[in-house]
Amino acid sequence: MSERRRITVLGSTGSVGVNTLDVLERHPDRWEVFALSAATRVDLMLQQCRRFRPRVVVMRDPDAARALAQDVQREGLPTQVECGDDALEYIACAAEVDVVMAAIVGAAGLRPCLAAAAAGKRLLLANKEALVVGGALFLQAVRDGGATLLPIDSEHSAVFQALPEDPSTWDRRVDHIILTASGGPFRDWDPARLAQVTPEQACRHPNWAMGRKISVDSATMMNKALEVIEARWLFGLAPERIRVVLHPQSIVHSMVQYRDGSIVAQLGTPDMRVPIACGLAWPERVASGAAPLDFAALTAMTFESMDSPGHQARFPGLRLAWEALAGPAGSTAVLNAANEVAVELFLAGRLRFDRIHALNAETLARVSPSNCGTLEALLALDGEARAVARDLSSRL
Repeated sequence: MSERRRITVLGSTGSVGVNTLDVLERHPDRWEVFALSAATRVDLMLQQCRRFRPRVVVMRDPDAARALAQDVQREGLPTQVECGDDALEYIACAAEVDVVMAAIVGAAGLRPCLAAAAAGKRLLLANKEALVVGGALFLQAVRDGGATLLPIDSEHSAVFQALPEDPSTWDRRVDHIILTASGGPFRDWDPARLAQVTPEQACRHPNWAMGRKISVDSATMMNKALEVIEARWLFGLAPERIRVVLHPQSIVHSMVQYRDGSIVAQLGTPDMRVPIACGLAWPERVASGAAPLDFAALTAMTFESMDSPGHQARFPGLRLAWEALAGPAGSTAVLNAANEVAVELFLAGRLRFDRIHALNAETLARVSPSNCGTLEALLALDGEARAVARDLSSRL
């Protein structure tokens, strides 16, 4: 067996991070944890330090970093606790690191993702915002650094697995890709009821166990809008060649339709450990811990068009993906920033669920991006869009 590969898990206390560590623990001969990062969850991070004994942990919150450092010192664990953006970048690009799992939610993950790309790491991308916000800048960093970029979102991993191995053939062989969406908890609701949705209801996804922000995005279908934008950059296809279909069972994770009319789909149980294991071991395959799909137990697999009036009324935010992609460079970053603010306000009880789309659409219309060719410019645009969104929210 070759030497174990060292991995940094950015966002290790979130749902993707926890599932990543579960897969890693099943293969101690293949991988060792070099570093972990989180925002504020000291108790869970301490448990992870005990189990995986990372060399470095970075906490985004200074108070959390101090508390964790005290706990680590008291227990005599061999882990150095750091705080801040510079430390986060360091664990993403350190010479000792072979693999980086990018699972920080939101635009906060862009800077360390760029650092990992520039350093030529195997970059497992669960942070879709790196592409939604960074787009061309991020892909240029991947090319310049010689990084290996592998998608971890279940839908993009499915498309990746269904595409030909040679990316240079995708444009001429592929007609379009089809991203599947479960529809979340409100797929059958009367749109008039959405004004009464609570955070608890929005976070109760019928198929997937996810963090609160991603669960709300799934309920509004903004998660799928961001995935359309991510797919455009990952696979280099024009936006009109990316389609979305509702598939409530979450068994078919996405599909590729070829020029000859044939469709290749990737199927599996709705368990994030499957795409995580795929990204970690690719092109090999290793056990993920997920239960295999039992076709005898499947009662049905159904699909629904997103073009029905009911679904358009329930999920108006989905169309913003194509609107932002058609706008000036930076428009997708504006949409992402507005949505992060909208979800934060909704979870805090300060914005109605059915106003999330209105805030996103209005912010996208109000902010005019320009000169987005650097990280600093993108971060400034992100800040401007957030400020506009917060101001607009007081009027909705």
